[in-house]
Amino acid sequence: MRILFIADVFGRPGRDAVERDLAKLREELDLDLVVCNGENAAEGHGITGRLADRLLAAGVDCLTLGNHTWRQRDVGAYLIKEQRIIRPANYLDSSPGRGWTVVEARDGTRVAVINLLGSLYLTPARSAFEMAERLVEQARAEAPVVLVDMHAEATSEKVAMGRHLAGKVTAVLGTHTHVQTNDPALFDGTAYLTDCGMTGPHDSVIGVRTEIILRRFLTQLPARFEPAEGGVRIEGALIECDPATGRASAITPFRRDA
Repeated sequence: MRILFIADVFGRPGRDAVERDLAKLREELDLDLVVCNGENAAEGHGITGRLADRLLAAGVDCLTLGNHTWRQRDVGAYLIKEQRIIRPANYLDSSPGRGWTVVEARDGTRVAVINLLGSLYLTPARSAFEMAERLVEQARAEAPVVLVDMHAEATSEKVAMGRHLAGKVTAVLGTHTHVQTNDPALFDGTAYLTDCGMTGPHDSVIGVRTEIILRRFLTQLPARFEPAEGGVRIEGALIECDPATGRASAITPFRRDA
């Protein structure tokens, strides 16, 4: 089975790239499943139901989120009704939506996707490590292939989660920093990458117009962030696994100019 994980889609440039290119990528790469982190889709701050529908219509099978989950007002109602989008599982149980879901790959194989939020510099309600094994046990009862989006700031926390779930899930995929790392690894059949990067404008400071960020650093005054436009590319990770056992055999950082 070949799975493409698309890293943090940032603003209109990132959305446009996915909508324009994903159908071609599915054919070219012979993809069985596409999972996409969409937490920056609404101009860098969360996602709306309308934008999520567009990404799903473009060929994304499952959307994950992160620390900007609640930035858009309509998202709660959308998370309740649409099972193909998930928010961090370590938010409160009373929060709208779900922290993991099951979708079907091209051949009908069931694939579970879990979304977790790191604790360092972010604000989950509960520890991702406290919940991870229980969530994985529940997911593996439903599907042989299990993917984990570990949305976290600290490299150490993402590496630790990869080691913690080694041999228990198909992949642990780091998101949030928007800078793709060059450390793909297999931990006892678990594909791992510390950060899958960003799908959006790379002629920027992690997606935001460079002059805005420089002004903020130079003056220490607040500024409204605006997505940049240039250097758009799709980034993420390409995973190969056995659909019967869920064990990964390869992971490759993915990068393509859009």
